Amino acid sequence: MKPRLLVAVAVLAAGVSSAQVTLDAPRGGWKHTGGEAIQHLQEVHYPASRVNAGGPRFGDDGRDLSAAIRGRIAGTTAAKAKRPQLLVVNGVAMPLSIDTGGAFARPYAFPPGSNSVEVRSADRQHLRRISFHDANATRSRGGLRIVLSWDSDLTDIDLHVVSPDGQHVFYGDRVAKNGGALDVDVTTGYGPEIYAIPSPPRGTWQIYVNYFGGFGSGDESERPITLAQVAIITREGTPDEKLQVFRIPLRRPGELTLVRSFVVP
Repeated sequence: MKPRLLVAVAVLAAGVSSAQVTLDAPRGGWKHTGGEAIQHLQEVHYPASRVNAGGPRFGDDGRDLSAAIRGRIAGTTAAKAKRPQLLVVNGVAMPLSIDTGGAFARPYAFPPGSNSVEVRSADRQHLRRISFHDANATRSRGGLRIVLSWDSDLTDIDLHVVSPDGQHVFYGDRVAKNGGALDVDVTTGYGPEIYAIPSPPRGTWQIYVNYFGGFGSGDESERPITLAQVAIITREGTPDEKLQVFRIPLRRPGELTLVRSFVVP
Protein backbone atom coordinates (compact mmCIF):
# COMPACT_ATOMS: atom_id res chain seq x y z
CA MET A 1 0.00 0.00 0.00
CA LYS A 2 1.26 3.44 -0.87
CA PRO A 3 2.00 5.71 2.11
CA ARG A 4 -0.54 8.51 2.52
CA LEU A 5 0.89 10.58 5.35
CA LEU A 6 -0.33 14.11 4.62
CA VAL A 7 1.96 16.46 6.49
CA ALA A 8 2.43 20.04 5.33
CA VAL A 9 5.94 21.41 5.71
CA ALA A 10 6.23 25.12 6.51
CA VAL A 11 9.62 26.76 5.98
CA LEU A 12 10.24 30.21 7.40
CA ALA A 13 12.95 32.72 6.63
CA ALA A 14 14.15 35.37 9.04
CA GLY A 15 11.48 38.00 9.58
CA VAL A 16 8.94 36.09 7.50
CA SER A 17 5.67 34.76 8.92
CA SER A 18 3.51 31.86 7.75
CA ALA A 19 0.51 32.80 9.90
CA GLN A 20 -1.33 34.73 7.18
CA VAL A 21 -0.85 32.33 4.28
CA THR A 22 -2.78 29.08 3.98
CA LEU A 23 -2.37 26.42 1.29
CA ASP A 24 -5.35 24.07 1.06
CA ALA A 25 -4.09 22.38 -2.09
CA PRO A 26 -1.96 20.63 -3.10
CA ARG A 27 -1.69 18.47 -0.01
CA GLY A 28 1.70 17.87 1.58
CA GLY A 29 3.37 14.57 2.40
CA TRP A 30 3.07 11.36 0.35
CA LYS A 31 0.14 10.70 -1.93
CA HIS A 32 -0.99 8.62 -4.87
CA THR A 33 -3.09 10.37 -7.50
CA GLY A 34 -4.40 7.18 -9.09
CA GLY A 35 -4.03 5.92 -12.61
CA GLU A 36 -6.49 8.23 -14.34
CA ALA A 37 -5.29 11.30 -16.17
CA ILE A 38 -5.93 14.52 -14.28
CA GLN A 39 -8.29 16.80 -16.17
CA HIS A 40 -6.78 20.26 -15.94
CA LEU A 41 -7.80 21.76 -19.27
CA GLN A 42 -10.07 24.77 -18.93
CA GLU A 43 -12.91 25.29 -21.37
CA VAL A 44 -12.24 28.56 -23.13
CA HIS A 45 -14.93 31.20 -23.62
CA TYR A 46 -12.87 33.79 -25.42
CA PRO A 47 -11.92 36.20 -24.08
CA ALA A 48 -11.80 34.51 -20.68
CA SER A 49 -11.77 36.75 -17.63
CA ARG A 50 -9.69 34.80 -15.15
CA VAL A 51 -8.21 31.37 -14.68
CA ASN A 52 -11.17 29.19 -13.74
CA ALA A 53 -10.10 26.90 -10.92
CA GLY A 54 -13.49 26.63 -9.26
CA GLY A 55 -16.08 23.89 -9.43
CA PRO A 56 -15.93 20.24 -8.43
CA ARG A 57 -12.99 19.40 -10.65
CA PHE A 58 -10.73 21.50 -8.46
CA GLY A 59 -11.67 20.65 -4.94
CA ASP A 60 -15.11 21.95 -4.06
CA ASP A 61 -16.14 18.38 -3.31
CA GLY A 62 -12.70 17.09 -2.40
CA ARG A 63 -11.72 15.67 -5.79
CA ASP A 64 -8.58 16.43 -7.78
CA LEU A 65 -6.94 18.54 -5.07
CA SER A 66 -3.67 17.11 -6.34
CA ALA A 67 -4.18 19.12 -9.54
CA ALA A 68 -4.83 22.48 -7.90
CA ILE A 69 -3.00 25.23 -6.04
CA ARG A 70 -5.51 26.80 -3.71
CA GLY A 71 -5.39 28.88 -0.54
CA ARG A 72 -5.71 32.33 0.97
CA ILE A 73 -3.61 35.25 2.15
CA ALA A 74 -5.28 36.74 5.21
CA GLY A 75 -5.47 40.46 5.86
CA THR A 76 -5.82 41.32 2.18
CA THR A 77 -7.35 44.68 1.26
CA ALA A 78 -8.62 45.80 -2.12
CA ALA A 79 -5.42 47.78 -2.62
CA LYS A 80 -3.22 44.81 -1.73
CA ALA A 81 -5.20 42.54 -4.05
CA LYS A 82 -4.19 44.69 -7.02
CA ARG A 83 -0.54 43.80 -6.49
CA PRO A 84 0.78 40.44 -7.72
CA GLN A 85 1.71 37.93 -5.07
CA LEU A 86 4.46 35.37 -5.73
CA LEU A 87 3.97 31.71 -6.61
CA VAL A 88 6.96 29.36 -6.90
CA VAL A 89 6.34 25.84 -8.25
CA ASN A 90 9.31 23.49 -8.39
CA GLY A 91 11.70 26.42 -8.59
CA VAL A 92 9.78 28.42 -11.22
CA ALA A 93 8.68 31.81 -9.85
CA MET A 94 5.66 33.60 -11.30
CA PRO A 95 3.12 36.29 -10.27
CA LEU A 96 -0.06 35.13 -8.57
CA SER A 97 -3.39 36.97 -8.63
CA ILE A 98 -5.75 36.99 -5.65
CA ASP A 99 -9.26 38.28 -5.12
CA THR A 100 -10.20 41.03 -2.67
CA GLY A 101 -10.60 38.43 0.08
CA GLY A 102 -7.09 37.11 -0.50
CA ALA A 103 -8.16 33.82 -2.10
CA PHE A 104 -6.22 32.25 -4.97
CA ALA A 105 -6.83 29.13 -7.05
CA ARG A 106 -4.89 27.70 -9.97
CA PRO A 107 -5.17 24.32 -11.71
CA TYR A 108 -1.74 22.72 -12.05
CA ALA A 109 -0.71 19.27 -13.28
CA PHE A 110 2.22 18.19 -11.12
CA PRO A 111 4.72 15.61 -12.33
CA PRO A 112 5.22 12.36 -10.38
CA GLY A 113 8.01 12.47 -7.83
CA SER A 114 9.07 15.32 -5.56
CA ASN A 115 7.27 18.67 -5.84
CA SER A 116 7.27 21.95 -3.94
CA VAL A 117 4.89 24.91 -3.85
CA GLU A 118 5.57 28.27 -2.23
CA VAL A 119 3.26 31.28 -1.93
CA ARG A 120 4.53 34.67 -0.76
CA SER A 121 2.57 37.84 -0.12
CA ALA A 122 3.24 40.88 -2.31
CA ASP A 123 5.37 42.50 0.41
CA ARG A 124 7.25 39.17 0.81
CA GLN A 125 6.62 39.25 4.56
CA HIS A 126 4.37 36.18 4.65
CA LEU A 127 4.91 32.83 3.05
CA ARG A 128 3.82 29.22 3.10
CA ARG A 129 5.75 26.39 1.49
CA ILE A 130 4.79 22.76 1.22
CA SER A 131 6.61 19.78 -0.22
CA PHE A 132 5.09 16.50 -1.30
CA HIS A 133 5.93 13.36 -3.21
CA ASP A 134 3.51 12.10 -5.83
CA ALA A 135 3.79 8.32 -5.73
CA ASN A 136 1.90 7.71 -8.97
CA ALA A 137 4.42 5.80 -11.08
CA THR A 138 1.86 5.07 -13.83
CA ARG A 139 1.72 8.67 -15.05
CA SER A 140 4.42 9.85 -17.46
CA ARG A 141 6.94 12.43 -16.37
CA GLY A 142 7.00 15.67 -18.28
CA GLY A 143 9.51 15.35 -21.09
CA LEU A 144 9.01 19.04 -21.83
CA ARG A 145 7.12 21.73 -19.93
CA ILE A 146 6.93 25.40 -20.93
CA VAL A 147 5.55 27.95 -18.46
CA LEU A 148 4.61 31.48 -19.55
CA SER A 149 3.87 34.25 -17.05
CA TRP A 150 3.94 38.07 -17.17
CA ASP A 151 4.05 40.99 -14.79
CA SER A 152 1.10 43.24 -15.72
CA ASP A 153 -2.54 42.63 -14.90
CA LEU A 154 -5.38 43.21 -17.39
CA THR A 155 -3.04 42.02 -20.13
CA ASP A 156 -3.29 39.12 -22.56
CA ILE A 157 -0.05 37.38 -23.52
CA ASP A 158 -0.31 34.19 -25.58
CA LEU A 159 2.05 31.23 -25.72
CA HIS A 160 2.67 29.58 -29.11
CA VAL A 161 4.64 26.33 -29.37
CA VAL A 162 5.68 24.79 -32.70
CA SER A 163 7.00 21.23 -32.49
CA PRO A 164 9.40 19.58 -34.99
CA ASP A 165 6.52 17.71 -36.64
CA GLY A 166 4.89 21.03 -37.55
CA GLN A 167 2.10 21.03 -34.95
CA HIS A 168 1.28 24.48 -33.62
CA VAL A 169 -0.29 24.68 -30.15
CA PHE A 170 -1.86 27.95 -28.97
CA TYR A 171 -5.17 29.17 -27.51
CA GLY A 172 -7.05 28.35 -30.71
CA ASP A 173 -5.75 24.76 -30.94
CA ARG A 174 -4.67 23.64 -27.48
CA VAL A 175 -4.34 19.84 -27.87
CA ALA A 176 -1.98 18.34 -30.45
CA LYS A 177 -1.95 14.83 -31.87
CA ASN A 178 1.58 14.25 -30.55
CA GLY A 179 0.39 14.49 -26.94
CA GLY A 180 1.28 18.13 -26.31
CA ALA A 181 -1.32 20.44 -24.76
CA LEU A 182 -1.78 23.99 -23.51
CA ASP A 183 -3.70 23.94 -20.25
CA VAL A 184 -5.37 27.36 -19.86
CA ASP A 185 -5.72 30.50 -21.95
CA VAL A 186 -5.31 33.36 -19.46
CA THR A 187 -6.33 36.72 -20.89
CA THR A 188 -6.49 39.23 -18.02
CA GLY A 189 -4.13 38.07 -15.34
CA TYR A 190 -0.48 37.21 -14.85
CA GLY A 191 -0.72 33.68 -16.20
CA PRO A 192 0.69 31.16 -16.11
CA GLU A 193 -0.09 29.39 -19.35
CA ILE A 194 1.53 25.95 -19.41
CA TYR A 195 2.39 23.69 -22.31
CA ALA A 196 3.41 20.13 -21.51
CA ILE A 197 4.21 16.99 -23.50
CA PRO A 198 5.35 13.64 -22.01
CA SER A 199 7.46 12.51 -25.01
CA PRO A 200 8.59 15.46 -27.13
CA PRO A 201 9.49 14.61 -30.75
CA ARG A 202 13.13 14.97 -31.66
CA GLY A 203 14.14 17.97 -33.71
CA THR A 204 13.87 21.75 -33.60
CA TRP A 205 11.27 23.38 -31.34
CA GLN A 206 10.20 27.01 -31.49
CA ILE A 207 8.57 29.03 -28.70
CA TYR A 208 6.85 32.35 -29.39
CA VAL A 209 4.95 34.83 -27.23
CA ASN A 210 2.37 37.22 -28.63
CA TYR A 211 1.36 40.45 -26.91
CA PHE A 212 -2.29 40.08 -27.83
CA GLY A 213 -3.54 43.17 -25.99
CA GLY A 214 -4.76 44.62 -22.76
CA PHE A 215 -8.05 45.53 -21.16
CA GLY A 216 -7.10 48.28 -18.72
CA SER A 217 -7.14 51.27 -21.06
CA GLY A 218 -8.87 52.24 -24.27
CA ASP A 219 -5.66 53.73 -25.68
CA GLU A 220 -3.27 51.02 -26.91
CA SER A 221 -0.36 53.51 -26.76
CA GLU A 222 -0.80 53.79 -23.00
CA ARG A 223 -0.35 50.08 -22.37
CA PRO A 224 2.62 49.48 -20.08
CA ILE A 225 5.68 47.55 -21.21
CA THR A 226 5.05 43.97 -20.10
CA LEU A 227 7.85 41.69 -19.01
CA ALA A 228 7.04 38.13 -20.06
CA GLN A 229 8.84 35.17 -18.54
CA VAL A 230 9.18 31.79 -20.24
CA ALA A 231 10.51 28.82 -18.27
CA ILE A 232 11.55 25.72 -20.22
CA ILE A 233 11.85 22.50 -18.22
CA THR A 234 13.15 19.34 -19.85
CA ARG A 235 13.17 15.82 -18.37
CA GLU A 236 11.17 17.11 -15.42
CA GLY A 237 11.41 15.11 -12.21
CA THR A 238 14.49 13.15 -13.27
CA PRO A 239 18.18 13.51 -12.29
CA ASP A 240 18.71 15.07 -15.75
CA GLU A 241 16.12 17.83 -15.26
CA LYS A 242 17.12 21.16 -16.80
CA LEU A 243 15.48 24.53 -16.20
CA GLN A 244 16.03 27.59 -18.40
CA VAL A 245 14.30 30.94 -17.78
CA PHE A 246 14.01 33.72 -20.36
CA ARG A 247 12.55 37.21 -19.79
CA ILE A 248 11.27 39.22 -22.74
CA PRO A 249 10.06 42.86 -22.68
CA LEU A 250 6.94 43.33 -24.81
CA ARG A 251 6.29 46.94 -25.76
CA ARG A 252 3.14 47.03 -27.90
CA PRO A 253 0.06 44.90 -28.61
CA GLY A 254 0.45 42.74 -31.69
CA GLU A 255 4.13 42.12 -31.07
CA LEU A 256 5.16 38.52 -31.82
CA THR A 257 8.52 37.43 -30.41
CA LEU A 258 10.54 34.27 -30.94
CA VAL A 259 11.68 33.42 -27.43
CA ARG A 260 13.73 30.33 -28.11
CA SER A 261 14.56 27.84 -30.82
CA PHE A 262 16.15 24.66 -29.49
CA VAL A 263 16.77 21.06 -30.46
CA VAL A 264 15.51 17.99 -28.61
CA PRO A 265 18.05 15.24 -29.45
